[in-house]
Amino acid sequence: MALGLEAVTFDVGDATAVAAFWAGLLDREVRTEPGGALVAGGKTQVGLRFVTSDTKEIGPRRLHLHLTSSSLEDQQRTVEKVLCLGGRHLDVGQGADEHHVVLADPGGNELCVIEPGNNYLAGTGYLGEVTCDGSRDVGLFWRDALGWPLVWEENEQTAVQSPLGGTKISWDPWGRPPIQPKTGRNRQRFDLVTADPTSEEERLVSLGATRLADLADGVELADPDSNEFDLHPD
Repeated sequence: MALGLEAVTFDVGDATAVAAFWAGLLDREVRTEPGGALVAGGKTQVGLRFVTSDTKEIGPRRLHLHLTSSSLEDQQRTVEKVLCLGGRHLDVGQGADEHHVVLADPGGNELCVIEPGNNYLAGTGYLGEVTCDGSRDVGLFWRDALGWPLVWEENEQTAVQSPLGGTKISWDPWGRPPIQPKTGRNRQRFDLVTADPTSEEERLVSLGATRLADLADGVELADPDSNEFDLHPD
């Protein structure tokens, strides 16, 4: 099996501006692409891709990002950097006693700056987690699809992580099982790459994926929770 998670892709109103924000925040470079930009990751850090779309026409957000902190001062520095780069505070109903800070990037995508001492994200790196609204079954699907071990399973919550470590990807119905119904195409999706697209497509379908459409450079599929994802040749 040779399937890689190249990036989490976000549909936004201005891909250039949002990519510049994340490149500045994560200290990465921006790679301009047709219709958008890639803030590439590495062996242990997930990449982020931004595609310019009409945000009035695209569907709900089903995931957000968690950044880690080494101290309270470090957490505050990250918050200040987010605001300086064009982000903003975001009210999602969090209580005044919460230790993490909820923010949004210039495209309205939620991110949380997690408090220091969070053992769950220990050793993950700065971009500690991609957390998704999803069922236990979809977490097990992505475990098998990516070949990443399951590093958390409790109640309906699951998480996987590359064998090399780094950014975790988790699924949680966010306290509202079952998961929220889809009302349109997701604003975020996974971009996968492989050297053998035909075989990998067949394998993913055998695991429970659904083929949706041909793309100019690959195929669009959906996972068992009906979340779209793209498969491209490497």
